This record gives sequence, C-alpha cells and structure tokens, in this order.
Amino acid sequence: MSVIHNHPLRAASPRSAVVANPLRRNVAIVAHVDHGKTTLVDALLRQSGAFRANQQVAERVMDSIDLERERGITILAKNTAVHFGEHLINIVDTPGHADFGGEVERTLSMVDGVMLLVDASEGPLPQTRFVLRKALERGLPPIVVLNKIDRADARPREVLNEVYDLFIDLDATEEQLEFQVLYTNARSGTATTDPGAAGTDLAPLFSAIVEHVPPPRGNPDAPLQMLVANLDSSDYLGRIAIGRIFNGTVALGDPVAVLKLDGREQTTRVTKLFAFDGLKRVEIERAAAGDIVCLAGIDDITIGETIASPDGRVPIPPIAVDEPTVSMIFGVNTSPMAGREGQYVTSRNLRERLQRELLGNVSLRVEDTDAPEQLKVIGRGELQLSILLEMMRREGYELQVSRPEIVTRTVDGALVEPVEELVIDVPEDFQGVVIAQAGTRRGVLTKMVNHGSGRVRLEFRIPARGLIGFRSPFLTDTKGTGIMNHLFAGWEPWHGAIPARPTGALAADRPGTATAYALFNLQERGEIFIEPGTSVYEGMIVGENSRPNDLDVNVTREKKQTNMRASTADEAIRLVPPRLLNLEQAIEFVDDDELVEVTPKSIRLRKRILAANVRPKRDPL
Repeated sequence: MSVIHNHPLRAASPRSAVVANPLRRNVAIVAHVDHGKTTLVDALLRQSGAFRANQQVAERVMDSIDLERERGITILAKNTAVHFGEHLINIVDTPGHADFGGEVERTLSMVDGVMLLVDASEGPLPQTRFVLRKALERGLPPIVVLNKIDRADARPREVLNEVYDLFIDLDATEEQLEFQVLYTNARSGTATTDPGAAGTDLAPLFSAIVEHVPPPRGNPDAPLQMLVANLDSSDYLGRIAIGRIFNGTVALGDPVAVLKLDGREQTTRVTKLFAFDGLKRVEIERAAAGDIVCLAGIDDITIGETIASPDGRVPIPPIAVDEPTVSMIFGVNTSPMAGREGQYVTSRNLRERLQRELLGNVSLRVEDTDAPEQLKVIGRGELQLSILLEMMRREGYELQVSRPEIVTRTVDGALVEPVEELVIDVPEDFQGVVIAQAGTRRGVLTKMVNHGSGRVRLEFRIPARGLIGFRSPFLTDTKGTGIMNHLFAGWEPWHGAIPARPTGALAADRPGTATAYALFNLQERGEIFIEPGTSVYEGMIVGENSRPNDLDVNVTREKKQTNMRASTADEAIRLVPPRLLNLEQAIEFVDDDELVEVTPKSIRLRKRILAANVRPKRDPL
C-alpha cells in the first residue's frame, strides 16, 4: 500500500460520537461495470424532482465525459444530491472497473453507507468483489439492490445467495450481513422489497437509504477538519476542492489552513462555498460536520490533504490506495510524420499534461526515465492507461507509447509478480478453446460453474502478464460472444516465460501512399491494417504476417501501364476489408520492439527501429 490504512473517521480528532446532522445521508453506489448504477441515479434524480417536468435530460446524465457516454462505463466518480421529504441524500456514483479503483477508494471516505448494485442475472462479478471489499474494510453498512429483475434470465434468489456467499467470503461482520435487499428495474424506475410483486416507483429505495444508512457523525463545535477526496476546476474560480467535513464548521470568508501531504502548512481564505443539489452546485454561506461541499479559493491543493481551522491543525491520515501494477513508456513522437496532426508535441507539453493528471488521479504514478523525452507512466491496468491516452489525443496531444509491462517486486530475494483473478463467461461450445488459451498464458482453472443456461462461467488465476494482448484473440475464438472480467488478486512468485505474439508484422519498406494494387497482392501474406490512400513510412506496420517472422513489404507499388489491354485488364480489384485497430487493440497488438504512434487523427503502429537494414530480425518461434 502506498499509505497507511486508516479510516478518516477513526483518525479525525477531536472525535465526537454525536450525530452531526440527522437529516443528511451520504451514500455511495458501487457495482460492476454495466450493472446499471448510472441509470439508477438517473431515476433517483427524476423521482426526487431534480428536473423540471418538461426538461430535456440526456440518458445516463451523470456520465458527463464523452468517453463515458461512448463506452457506457463510468470513469470518474461524480457527486449529486437528492431530496426525500426533509432529508438530503448525497449520492456518489463510483466507477465499476477496478482500473479506476483509485476513484472508488477516495469516494468511500466521504460516505456512511454503500448501495451495492448487482445484476439479477449475472450475479456478483470480480469488480463487485473489489468495490465491496473496500466498503466492508471501512465498516460501511450496505444495502443490496438486485437490478434488472425484468430480464428474461433473471434469477434473483440464486444471485442473492451468491451475494451472501460473497459477503461471508469477505469476512463481513454480523451487522453487515443483516443487509436490506431491494429488487429494482432502474430503466423503468421501480423498486420493491418483494421479488414477486412489481414496484411502482423508487420510494422503497429512498426509504431504505434513510432507514439503513446512518446519519453522519462528527462534532460541529470542534475545530474544522475536511478531507479533500476529489478535485474540479473552473475558469473563473480556479481549483475546487470537493470533500466531506468530518468535524467543525466552515463559512464563506473563513481563514483555513491546508495541511499538505509533505507536512507543509498553507494558510488561505474560503472565497466560495458550494453544496450539491441535483446536478447543480448551489452557493451556500455555511456548512457543518457531515456535509459534502466544494471549496474554492485554495491554490495547488491536491487529493488527500486536510483543510483545517488555523487554531486546530489536526491532519486526517491520507486515503489508502492500492499500488499500480502496469507501466507504459510515454514518449515524444519521433516518426517521420511527427508534428503534422498534433497541437502539443514536445516533452514539456507531455510532462505538464501528466503532472496535471496526477493531481486528480491518485492511482497513477509518473517516473522519469534515462531519456528526457520519455516518461514512465504506471497505472492499474491497460484500460486505465488507454483511457488516459484517448483523453490526451482528443485534447490535441501527439505521442508514442510502448507495449504495457508488468511492475514486479523482489520479496525475500525472490521475484514476485501481480496475479489476476480472471472470470470468463462463454457459451459451452467455446469452453475448451478458452481453457487452452488461458493455459498457454500460465492461467490455472480454479472454478467452473454451469447454470444450465447454455453458458459456462470459468474462473482462472493468471499472471497479469498473461492478460496483455489476451482480449483480441479471446473475442476472435469465442466469435464475439465471450465476456471477460479480471481483478488484481495479489502477488505470487514469477510464473515463468509466457509466449509472445505468435505472428510477425508486415512493415512498409519505403515511404509513400498505399495503393489498392499493392494491398491486393499482399492479402495472402496476412491481415492488412491500412486502407488504400494511407500515407506510410519505412518501418510503419501495415499488417500482421501469417508467419512468425517480420516481413518488409512494398505497399506503394503501382500497376505498370501497357499499350495492350485485355478486355478484363481494368476490372476492379476486390480487397478484403482491412482490420482497423482502435487504441486498445493497437496497444494489445504491439510487441517489445514496436511502438504505437498516437495522434489526434490517427493511430499508427511502427517498429522502434525504422530502417529495415538496421533493424534486428525477429527469430521465428
């Protein structure tokens, strides 16, 4: 762990057992990817009166980033607040993917209870386990919500038993095991406590939150203590600190002391104070213990720091975050096409952007390398790093990145590596090929479950190295019907060598423009990645060879013109549609001697050494 495990409530001192505000409830919604938590927040907002009757509201309104809408996943934790009677319920929508676990860990420090959302058909999946474990470690009381009960394959009774098994497996206390269970259909906005009876609205869910999530505790009369758990920024107000007040009160214009992570202290004044109301931030004059608020006017504040009163400077121990396990080298683009498409292309631009990302992303680390134009970025997984790259290219950055590598450690003189728990859901016909594929990557089958629905759930323990580049062949082998999820499970001794990509690359041997004629003649050599008319350079990867060795090919060759023409000479040639790789597929595909060139308009693959006569030849396996 990067910092000490301490619950902020236990650490906050002076500490009072008094209820800070009986009309407040602070709750986080935790779930696996695509189990419907953002849709449920939509329904909670609608039924609490957060929107006008005639207001046009986008679906999944909490997914405010374009990438979240496109992929249907939550990347950044969001805050909102709804009214139920005289109660104000602060809701935190957390990401469901373990790659964004840093978001989950810090948001749990703001709440007093969790709402665990589980798909009534799929049941608990690895990310469910991840977020629930974090909540139970903090001693937060849970409410279990079985969503999508309208699905034809819903099995609420069996899923509820699986949830109980999961709680027991995670060493839940007796109090945590006595959780309230609700059955919901988030899309239609209904909830019920009886699986046999249809619900009419979400009133049972609102009532359960008020009844089973305890009101926030803290002493409003003690000196101020607020833990910064999130950051935002505004063109007018600068950096905005979002967090929960554990003790004391804060008012507009109050002097406050910022207790930095490195031990320094900085005195400043509160210029703006906001609270959440629906999707809006409303200005308030004063806030007290138990409230989740936004403070503006504090320069260079970062996540994990404490805002305290100047006469009672007691820091709250920072948020504990799991160590990142996957690294990539981000470097300045050095290809012959560098600088043509990007707005920010220098190492200084790159360093400033990554430093800015570190302010709000506690699960990311950036380290210097031997080369000044390259930086080592360490994160939770391939998805987190590819999302960061996608955001950077949309902002106008141009760079090149290496293949992901695993972070290893040495414990008692022995090399250890991160191991993942891999859960795969496939039709029965494909279980053999999946088990074989996982086996070649040092995966060990630990559990197999067949519910009789025609699909099988397979659970493996596999080195994190084995998952790099696993998804593409997995989807190919299962004809797109397989579902895979994985979760960091711990550290184990080095498992030995894992075979690299079995095929070589087709690399352009000269600069120019790809022609349909040349690509047509190369189709039988392997799979092509580019379309006719694409500009290429020497060393750029234009396809995947069907054999283990790399092959330098001419994709710019044109058909020679002759005086004599047969009747069929100019017949249109038929090209197999190329496999156009997206960013994640490109990162998975590249080998150690290859790079991915990322620009706002293009994603290209290239060899590290572009000149064919200098490049070492790849040995066939």
